[in-house]
Parts: sequence; C-alpha cells; structure tokens
Amino acid sequence: MLSSVAERIYWSARYLERVASTARLIDIYQVLLFDLPKTVKLSWYNLVIINDLEEDFNERYTNRTERNVVKFLLGDTTNPSSLINSLNAVRENVRTTRDVVPEEAWELICELSMYTQDNLEHGINRKSRRDFLEQVTKGCLQINGLLFDSMPHDAAWEFFRIGQNIERADMTSRYLEAGLTAILELEEDDVVNSQQIIWGSVLRSLNATQYYLRATRSPVKGQEVVPYLLRDQNFPKSVGYCIWALMHSCAKLPGSEGVLRKLKPIEKKLSAEIDYEDLGESLLEYLNQLQIMLTSSHFIVSDAWFLQR
Repeated sequence: MLSSVAERIYWSARYLERVASTARLIDIYQVLLFDLPKTVKLSWYNLVIINDLEEDFNERYTNRTERNVVKFLLGDTTNPSSLINSLNAVRENVRTTRDVVPEEAWELICELSMYTQDNLEHGINRKSRRDFLEQVTKGCLQINGLLFDSMPHDAAWEFFRIGQNIERADMTSRYLEAGLTAILELEEDDVVNSQQIIWGSVLRSLNATQYYLRATRSPVKGQEVVPYLLRDQNFPKSVGYCIWALMHSCAKLPGSEGVLRKLKPIEKKLSAEIDYEDLGESLLEYLNQLQIMLTSSHFIVSDAWFLQR
C-alpha cells in the first residue's frame, strides 16, 4: 500500500471523527447550560479552550459571545479545525483514495458536505441548532457504519482505525478536562447539584450513560465517571479502549515493532495511580500530560508509515 494512500485514509478517519465530536460537543454544551442553575456562570468560550484554539479565536473575534464561538467552531473557514473545514478535509482525502473506499461512502460524504454547506446558518442560530447538529452526527454515524460493514478489513482499514482511535482518545480526554474545569469553576454553594449535571453531560457527549450505569452500578459522580472514561476496556470511546485498539491495528501492519514500543508509555500512563477522590488541579495536570502523549502518538505513526515532507 502506498504511504500517501495510507496517510489520506488515516486523516479521513481523524477528520470524520472530529466532525462528529464537534457537533456532539456543541449540542451537549448547549443542553448543559440550560440544565445548570442560573447562578452557575459557564462561558461558551470554554469550548474554544477545550480545543486549544484560543489564539486562532482571539485573532478573529473581540467578543466571546455564544454566536461567535459557535460560528468559529462550525463554519469559520479560517479555523482549520472548524466543522466545515474538517468535513471538507474528509471529502478531499476520500476523493483521492476512492479505489480503497466504498463508493457508497463517497456518496454519503458528499451528501453530508452539501447538507452542511446549505444549512450552516441553521447550526449557528440557537433555535435551529439542535436539529442541524443531530443531522450532522447521524450522517457521521451512517458513514462509519457503512465503512465498517463494507470496507475490507485490510491495511487500509487498519490505518482508518488508527486515525479514528487517536482522534477519539484525544477528544475523550478533552471532554473529561472540560467537565473537570467546569466543576472547578463552580461556587461552593452550587457544587453538590451541579456536579452530577456536569458529569452527566460528559457521559451524554460520548453516548456513554447507559453503559456507564450498567458497568459501574453507580450514580453519576466524577469519582466513577473519570476512571470509566479513562480505563474501561469495553467501552469503545474510553481512552484505554482506544489505545488498545490503536496498538491492535498497528500490530497488524509491517514494521510495527518500533511503533508499539514507542506507544507503551501511553499504556503505562493510563495505569498510573490516580486519586479519583481528589478531582482537582492534579487530575487536570494529568489530563494535560495525557493529551501531550496522545498528540505524540500521531508523530510515532507518521514517522513509521507516512512520507516525510
């Protein structure tokens, strides 16, 4: 398999996952702000911080309003991580690798891209935003389902899974960071009731509520949500599962020994002792370090299998 094709498949998976994650994040955050008591003041700008886009946002906008943040994350063509740019990147990467991607997937990607372009203003406006975001999320699920069902599980598939799981692990860690940051900003009087709402939103953003309750037999609380989303080996969006799946895919590719050796520290980081009863600054620092290691996993994969420019 050509390294250029492998790289495009890898990036198509990452961008497709980013589209779905961005849509879910905005949707769930909007619901969260409605659910929290009016005394709790959370800013839409937190979504910019979660995605490490403060510099890009501040270059373009002076006001950190809801509309500006949502426009920046959904439709700003100068934001390389915006939903519209990510979806365009999916289409471009798949367009140049159509011999290894099912034809029906290409058609669905084009349909989703056209829908997003035509209805972007509905996503920016609060009244119609939920319907728009739900359609985008369903479109991503449909494409992923078709790929899983129809694409041969060969080398191209493994590169797709590698990209998907790196992006997914990174986003799950950012959802956890967002929940923890929101709780640290709460006033003391708001903590008891608002914590459950915030952690419930984190679970919903990953479609994890049902499986969390079944696995932990516990009410929604941070001391159980955090380890579940970090270490559960059965839930496909937990960081631990994503790293296992990443290494499993890498092991099926030629020349993977060095890659697997370099990825081992991430596994070790996930198994480190953590005091889940103390959901404070130390855990926030741990998540920051984990995100740095997840970012490094891209360069490990790239150095091993993609063309160096």
